[in-house]
Amino acid sequence: MEITEKKLLNKIAQVIYDRKGQNILALDLKGVSAITDYVVIAEGNVDRHVVAIAKQLIEEVEKIGEKAVFVEGLGTGDWVVIDLIGTMIHLFMPGLREKYRLEQLYHEGKVVDLEIDVAEKMEK
Repeated sequence: MEITEKKLLNKIAQVIYDRKGQNILALDLKGVSAITDYVVIAEGNVDRHVVAIAKQLIEEVEKIGEKAVFVEGLGTGDWVVIDLIGTMIHLFMPGLREKYRLEQLYHEGKVVDLEIDVAEKMEK
């Protein structure tokens, strides 16, 4: 199944949001970076939370036909990187995100307007 870049970014953002991740940002780096076209940056509360978000992301993107070709940081959970080739996902604990400030590194990137369903899901 082929999925558009926008749908993939929205799916990634939705999974992060649904797992209670915070401060979700996606940047379009086409023409800015030779490494990837998009970067998604978000935070978890603690290391175990970051790992849980990452594992859920890996599982969910595989369901839609994307594959994580490289994953780093699951052992420590302070900074997890998931490489989907055209999209890289960086999940941080809040202190490390502030320390490395990837948003400033990619300041030439354009912010992607993400569509996240924030409606509370009713449990049956």
